[in-house]
Amino acid sequence: MTIYSSPLIVQRADPYIYKHTDGFYYFTASVPAYNLIEIRRAKTLEGLAHAAPRTIWRKHDSGAMSQLIWAPEIHYIDGKWFIYFAAAETQDFDDNGMFQHRMFCIECDNADPMRSEDDWVERGQIKTPMDTFALDATCFQRDGKLYYVWAQKDPKIFGNTNLYISEMENPWTLKTDPIMISKPEYDWETKIFAVNEGPAIIHRNDKYFLTYSASATDENYCMGMLSIPDNADLLDASNWIKKDKPVFQSDLKEHQFGPGHNSFTKAEDDETDILVYHCRDYTDIKGDPLYDPNRHTKVQSFSWNDDGTPNFGKPLPYNYE
Repeated sequence: MTIYSSPLIVQRADPYIYKHTDGFYYFTASVPAYNLIEIRRAKTLEGLAHAAPRTIWRKHDSGAMSQLIWAPEIHYIDGKWFIYFAAAETQDFDDNGMFQHRMFCIECDNADPMRSEDDWVERGQIKTPMDTFALDATCFQRDGKLYYVWAQKDPKIFGNTNLYISEMENPWTLKTDPIMISKPEYDWETKIFAVNEGPAIIHRNDKYFLTYSASATDENYCMGMLSIPDNADLLDASNWIKKDKPVFQSDLKEHQFGPGHNSFTKAEDDETDILVYHCRDYTDIKGDPLYDPNRHTKVQSFSWNDDGTPNFGKPLPYNYE
């Protein structure tokens, strides 16, 4: 088992790593200033730690994409690159006491997504029926159809965000009405804030597993999981089975706090599954945890249980001097 540098990349929260057919790993994440989107790439996961980031999009001076650029994800869909991210027009809270983020998409049809900022075209807001706080979009394909999963506030439901799924008409337009598949309900999902966010999808053992993050972004942050048979109707909420306990959480003994907002990739051998996530090594946070820059990107391999479910283990301790 390969042991990677821990953390792999410092001060990068909400990490997303995509292994492309060109043999490169592509990495993007929230930057501490929340003001731009960058990509870095390398032939190995360890190489990402030393790869130079390339800025491919910057926040607007004003308007809907001018504040708090959060959680970009890079996807390759039908021969083009897409990045999903959340942005707001102000740092003020709305009437529900929430930030005012909405979800957006940019597209690049150049084979090299890092060549130039000019190669990226804004596809605008991904609109949902509710005009409310929304973020953390991801997507996946099944049977030639593209599905979109994200977190959003419903003012009629207790808590900050729930998880929704919809089929897509194209990578920036929903085709079907959103279906809520999870909401904060357990005590480990509702510590300080009632949150379900940061969904990620992995397909193994005839099932789709959807991990997500819950509770406040401090040491209470942890990962939950839903699953669904791969032949079931993805848009029927009753088909999604939710675990009643977290699947990945803080390890106080090793001083690993608030692991979450994960994604998945493959190791260099194209077989070993890799969990990508952010984590802190302290709890004494000054001010709002959201503005503490020391959520670092970590990667580690994980195994599978006899019943076909993932076994993520515990967050590995830091291994640098």
